[in-house]
Amino acid sequence: MLKIQNLEAAYGKVQVLHGISLEVPQGKLVTLIGSNGAGKTTTMRAISGMIKPKAGSITLADKDITGLDSHRIARAGLAHSPEGRRVFATMSVTDNLLLGAFPRFTRARPKGDVQRDLDKAMDLFPRLKERRNQLAGTLSGGEQQMLAMARAVMLNPDVVLLDEPSMGLAPILVEEVFRIITRLKSEGVTMLLVEQFAAAALNVADYGYVLENGRISVHGAAESLKNDPKVVAAYLGGGHAH
Repeated sequence: MLKIQNLEAAYGKVQVLHGISLEVPQGKLVTLIGSNGAGKTTTMRAISGMIKPKAGSITLADKDITGLDSHRIARAGLAHSPEGRRVFATMSVTDNLLLGAFPRFTRARPKGDVQRDLDKAMDLFPRLKERRNQLAGTLSGGEQQMLAMARAVMLNPDVVLLDEPSMGLAPILVEEVFRIITRLKSEGVTMLLVEQFAAAALNVADYGYVLENGRISVHGAAESLKNDPKVVAAYLGGGHAH
């Protein structure tokens, strides 16, 4: 579904990604783990068109999306829930969600039943349902995170990129975010998850990649990575587990 081959990316003269390859099969949840500065967010930005790759290719459902503008990549079926919860603060929760579905109204994406999907998003995120008429800027950080995730799902995308969905959240909200990710997975949503809590990520994922200094150092089924001594020592030690 989503295939990245030999991807290189840089900020100015500083090269961050040194030829990484990874694959997200349809209906699967793949996680990308690594320490801060390893290049995880850069990978997400390069895939979603926020930065242009220096080299390599990105294909989505057999369509080459390498170097396209982000709005064209969204139209092709890729939704990005970026780190830092970028929501439209002066718009209501409901309007934020409808904005996620915007390409469906312009026929850039198959329209489907937007109202039904809105109801489904509200059911999936009960906190948003309670606050559907509130301005997004008045929500707590955790609620804004849920709104960013729900908005991504409203595109009815082929693939969802989730970049650090638990960042800065209280433990009880982290659990809720992972419960929602598990539910999306059970509904067959294809996801690439970047997450600081490696243990939690590997618990929900089918497959994982470990990124070190802009290179993939190890990858495999999530179960096997959880038992890989190197991965355990580097990412699953004290302070990482829930």
